[in-house]
Amino acid sequence: MRSRLAARSTRLVLAAAAVTALAATTACGPEDPTENGAAAPTAASSPAEDGKGEAPAGDSATDGGSTSASGSKSTGGTGDKGESGTGDKSGYGQSCGTNDLDLSVTWEAQPISYYLITAKAKPGITCYLDVNTPSVSFGSDADGVASPDGQGGEDPIKLSGSSVAYAGINVKTTEGEGGKQFENVIIATSEEDPNPAEVELPDAPTVEKPIVTNWSTKRNEVIPRII
Repeated sequence: MRSRLAARSTRLVLAAAAVTALAATTACGPEDPTENGAAAPTAASSPAEDGKGEAPAGDSATDGGSTSASGSKSTGGTGDKGESGTGDKSGYGQSCGTNDLDLSVTWEAQPISYYLITAKAKPGITCYLDVNTPSVSFGSDADGVASPDGQGGEDPIKLSGSSVAYAGINVKTTEGEGGKQFENVIIATSEEDPNPAEVELPDAPTVEKPIVTNWSTKRNEVIPRII
């Protein structure tokens, strides 16, 4: 009888010890991974950090253009609508420079003797004669500069394709034998034009105090009469 009680007491003590050990383990919880040398988990990397959300090299906004969803690229610059990169001046509204024109000079006998300037735009060019009177001179001296006589005139005149503008020159408005002979005349669309044209005359007239008319699309309006 005593031996059975002793054995029972021993089992109770062992059971109590096991319960106590289990309770102690539950109260402490799982081990802290930093205490046994394991590294703490890091935060998940962002798309820009792992490369998945980073823009490919060369598509940056700093490369001077933008890329659409379809992959096509548009540049940020703007172009001149009136003038292409090849020098074609087909835009409307620009003033005619002398180098935009084909110029010729012919001698006319009727109704008086005078020289007729004919101006046409070069192929592919559309421009306007904004300055009503051409700049005309013979030689480099001031007395060879033709004075405007005020006749004719349309302002501005559009030149394009087969359209033509005219101006008339009277090379000698004085009496007598004075004057100098010239084989060429210098013509420009304005006094400030940096590229005047030197046009050969059909003969070598004597020039003294010349005059020039305004531009006109009508030949009969550019007869340079002395008023």
